[in-house]
Amino acid sequence: MGTATIPKLLTKGDEIRIVAPASAVQKDYIDKSVVALSGLGYKTTVGKYVFSEDNQFAGTDEERLRDFQDAVNDQKVKAVFCARGGYGSSRIIDKIDFSDFRSNAKWIVGFSDITVFHSLMNCTYNIATIHSPMPVNSESSYFASNLKQLDEILRGKRNDIQIPYHPLNRKGQSRGKITGGNLSILHNLQSTPFEIKTENTVLFIEDMGEQLYHLDRMLNNLLLSGKLEKLKGLVVGSMTEMQDKKRPFGKTAYQIVLDAVKNFEFPVAFDFPAGHIENNIPFVLGVSTELMVGNTNTVLKYD
Repeated sequence: MGTATIPKLLTKGDEIRIVAPASAVQKDYIDKSVVALSGLGYKTTVGKYVFSEDNQFAGTDEERLRDFQDAVNDQKVKAVFCARGGYGSSRIIDKIDFSDFRSNAKWIVGFSDITVFHSLMNCTYNIATIHSPMPVNSESSYFASNLKQLDEILRGKRNDIQIPYHPLNRKGQSRGKITGGNLSILHNLQSTPFEIKTENTVLFIEDMGEQLYHLDRMLNNLLLSGKLEKLKGLVVGSMTEMQDKKRPFGKTAYQIVLDAVKNFEFPVAFDFPAGHIENNIPFVLGVSTELMVGNTNTVLKYD
C-alpha cells in the first residue's frame, strides 16, 4: 500500500465536530471540551444527538449513525472528534457511507472503542487518523496539555516520540506504518471487513480492565491468525487495571505480550505513554514510522 492520505491540516477558525458513536457521555465533559477547543482557535460544534441516551449508548444506533454521517458529509467540518469510547462504534461502522470522505479526508480523533475507525481508515482506506484523549477525559490533569499536543498535530506538526528504556524491551530498529489501538477491539474485528492488516506495520496495542488470561487469549488469536508474524515492530501502551483470578495466571500483562512474540525478531517497546492513562499523548496512526529500541530509550520517528 502506498503513501497514506493525510487529511487537510487545520487553521484558526476551522470547525471541529464532536460526535458520540459509542457509549453515553456526560454533558459537562462535552461543555469543557468545547471551551478548551474554542480557546485553541477552533469553531467547535456538537452533533445533534451527542446528549441522547439509549441504555448505555449515546442514543440509538440510528442517532449515532446520523451524527457521524453528518460530520463526515459536512464540508465545513475539518475534524471529527469522538466524545468517548466504551462500546458502540462497531454497531454502526458498516452503515456509514465513506465514499465522499475517501476523496475529501478529514481527521478522525479518539481512542479505545474508536479503534474501529482507526482500523478501517488506516488499513482499508489508507487514511491517517489520530489516537488521542477525548472529551470523556476532560477531568484529567493532563487534558489541557494533551489538547495542545493534539492542536499541533492538527496544524501539521508531528513530533518524534522518545520514551525511557524498559527492561522488557527487545532492541532493534525497523520501519513500517504504525497502526492499531485497543487490543480488545482489534480482537473483536478479526474476520470482519474492518480487521487490522499487519503486514509491514508497527503495531500499537493498549487495553484496560481485561483478565490476564483473556489478554493471553487475544494475543494468541493474533498469533494463530498470522497477524503477529507479519509485524515490523510492536509498541505496547498502557495495560491498565488488568485483572487476575484467584488462581493467578502467573505473568504480568507485559510478560504475556512478550511471550506471544518470543519467536519473532522485530523490536518491541513497552510503556508507550498512550491508552487508558492520565497522560494519554496524542499521536498519528496510519503513517510511515521508524521504530528504534535501544539501550537507553525508544524513539518513534515519523518519516
